[in-house]
Amino acid sequence: MSSLLFATPKELTGWLAKLASGYRVLAPRQEGPSVVYRPQTAEQLASADIDALLRRATASPKQAMLPQCETLVTFKSVKDAEDPSKLTTTLENPCQAEPTVLFGCRPCDARGFVVLDRPYLEGKFKDPYYGARREATVIVTQACPSAFASCFCNWVGSHPSDKEGSDILFTAVEGGFVLEVVTDKGQALVEGAGFADAADKVADVEAAHAAAAASLAPAPELTHVMEKVASRFTDTEFWEKETVKCLSCGACTYLCPTCQCFTITDEGSQLDGRRLRSWDSCMTPLFTLETSGHNPRPSKADRMRNRVSHKFSFYPERYDGFFSCVGCGRCVVSCPVSLDIRHMVKAAVEGSSLTFDDAAPAESPAVEAVPAPEAPAVAEPAPEAVAEPEQAAAPKAQKPAPKAAPRASSKSKAKKR
Repeated sequence: MSSLLFATPKELTGWLAKLASGYRVLAPRQEGPSVVYRPQTAEQLASADIDALLRRATASPKQAMLPQCETLVTFKSVKDAEDPSKLTTTLENPCQAEPTVLFGCRPCDARGFVVLDRPYLEGKFKDPYYGARREATVIVTQACPSAFASCFCNWVGSHPSDKEGSDILFTAVEGGFVLEVVTDKGQALVEGAGFADAADKVADVEAAHAAAAASLAPAPELTHVMEKVASRFTDTEFWEKETVKCLSCGACTYLCPTCQCFTITDEGSQLDGRRLRSWDSCMTPLFTLETSGHNPRPSKADRMRNRVSHKFSFYPERYDGFFSCVGCGRCVVSCPVSLDIRHMVKAAVEGSSLTFDDAAPAESPAVEAVPAPEAPAVAEPAPEAVAEPEQAAAPKAQKPAPKAAPRASSKSKAKKR
């Protein structure tokens, strides 16, 4: 399904304001030094500055499907009055999937949900919480007008106008925006919006997409990246060298659209409480610490090896060559010591490091400074990092060759994903 509609900035914000009466509308909003996705009211949307709504958010919109902290189940046990050794326990599932419109995310963010869909919705065990929110959410994505210096979506087989994962993709053109309906959910959302037909603006859209793609530097040669990253698994010296500056702060994982590590905790008493799922980070030393005291990933080099290998080797090995990195560059921007996953991947493949001179396009587009994410609430375990102006530019990916070499593995603590 594909149809083109045209909306002026005022028509677009007016449409969002109308949607707010029946949907939770999540859109970028400036909060202190951060740009974050927040529910916005009809009044806020009707008077919103369109440029503010189109800013790239500091953190990904992953929370729309995977909240930083959520209650999976509540439990209550009542003792039998005549036999206190007997308990009657009731369980309640509080999951409520509110109809949601996620507006203004970038193609890399929308593609991130496709990456999450595979472990959460495919196979024998499906996550009902993620699945309910995914079904209830309509994703309205903006095609990137130009690449940031840290973008590298073309390393991983994508581009600035990629429609994968989106229900509607809109592109800025002279005088407004062209909305391309991608799915049935997107079509239902624009029914009755009153937007004009945009069949005469196809050339403008194609020109905008071509300009955005041209703002990305060519990707390095990454043939057989899956196998080559896997072959580095036992190269301790390589990972120690690449991560010598790492602080194990976890900023890269909390800001990432596709990182999915979590922990499960119970709160309350044995008779009355709740079970929580909260974001966790494989970059912290406690994540794999076992009750025996053994830690299979005791060093930051071990943990970075796991993270990079999951993105470019383990995940593609399991899911037919698809990377679990979408090239958004947030981990590059917000790392307090300027570690760059592109450097590590290219070094793993070629045995040499990528420099910023190698990555920078001949005429790099103006870089919007992306502010830091806000500190999370007490119940939510995700500390978000301070963003710095984006650095080195981006690249072009190649689908890796099939099946990597077998990898070593270790068991992490129970109740961890």
